[in-house]
Order: sequence, then C-alpha cells, then structure tokens
Amino acid sequence: MAQAADIFSIGHPAVGNVRELLTRLEKAKGRAQSKTGIVIEVNADSAKQLDVYVSALEMLGQYFSARVAGAPEEAVKLIVQALVPAKPVTSTQLKQAQMLAKAKTAVLQSGDWVSASEIASLANFSAANPSSQPSKWKRDKRLFAIRHEGVDYFPLYGLDETASYRPLPVLKELITVLEPMKDGWEMAYWFMSVNSWLGAKRPQDLLRSAPERVVAAAQQEVAGITHG
Repeated sequence: MAQAADIFSIGHPAVGNVRELLTRLEKAKGRAQSKTGIVIEVNADSAKQLDVYVSALEMLGQYFSARVAGAPEEAVKLIVQALVPAKPVTSTQLKQAQMLAKAKTAVLQSGDWVSASEIASLANFSAANPSSQPSKWKRDKRLFAIRHEGVDYFPLYGLDETASYRPLPVLKELITVLEPMKDGWEMAYWFMSVNSWLGAKRPQDLLRSAPERVVAAAQQEVAGITHG
C-alpha cells in the first residue's frame, strides 16, 4: 500500500482562469510523473480575497496530510469510508435535489422576502435591536420565516402595509394549520404555488381579499397530507 501522505497530499494551488488551468492540466497528462488534479473556481472580488482563500486551502492540505501521514491503514480506510456515500446516489435523488434547489431559488428570487432589519426600517422600529419584533412575531406564530445562510427572511406579503407593516391577522391561523406538516421553506412553496382550491390562484395573492378561502385551502392541504 502507498504511503497515506502520498494519497492525501495537496500541492501548492495553481491560480489562473479556468480555461488556462484546464489547458495546463491537459498538458500535464502526458508527463511521466503527472498527478491527478482538480480545478476549483473561486469568485473573488479582489486579489486579496483570492490570496486568503488559497492560503486557507494550503493550510488545510498541510493539516490534513500531517494528521493522516502517520495513521495506520485501518484508520485511513475509516476516513475514506466516512467521506464516501454509503450507497450510490440514484437518479431519483438527483432529480429531487435539483427540484428542491430550483424551488428554493424561485423563492429567493421572488422579491417577496425581507430581513428583520428591513422590516424594522419599513415599520420604523427602534434601530437598537431591529430583529427583536420580527423574532417575537415568529415565536408567537404571527409570522413565519425561511432561514438562508444563517439569516431569517420574512414574507413581505404577510405584512400589512396599511397597519405599519404588522403581520396580517389571518397569518397566525394559517401558520397554526400548516406548521404540523410544513417547515418555513415548505410554507413558502405553498404560499407561492397556484392552488386548485383557490381557482388556480396563489394563496399569498388572496391573503387580503379572501383570507377565509386561503384558510380552507390550507386545511385541505393538511388533510390531503394526513390521509394521502
């Protein structure tokens, strides 16, 4: 068996545009001592950011190689086993992942979501702790949120601009109905999707004009999941 350090060693990262690096890797294939390489595309705003990323990558490689170099063969096998999926990913799972990614992207790009600080600005809340009121609404189930990269975002369509951007009263009832079956993201998908119980309209579009119909549609949704 080869040395573990040889298997896991990471050399000095090569920096350049993707096309240039791919060309260099292609040329290296014919060399007697060429090794397998990978290309990682980094979107950096400045050369300084790129330098920091490359330095961190080098440090990670050195640390990992040092930890694995003296490991017995069985330990290396366990590390590899932990990094490899337990079983092949099926085409169905890939399609589900693609659909989920597409749905989340649609939600984030809809323009319907605002952060706690943005709500504070719209509602003229105190700047000292802008997230306190939206967070309290979330705890009290008067408003739901999606969490993206560590930040809560709240549905703008759930706020009443005629009442200083407080949550619409019907939202609490809807959250109570949907919460046992749906998390924040799943609620977001439901509110933005056309609904047959609402005449092919979206629930979020009828929150003001026909709140009782939206509640009935939510109840039908939960009943379908429970008995489906």
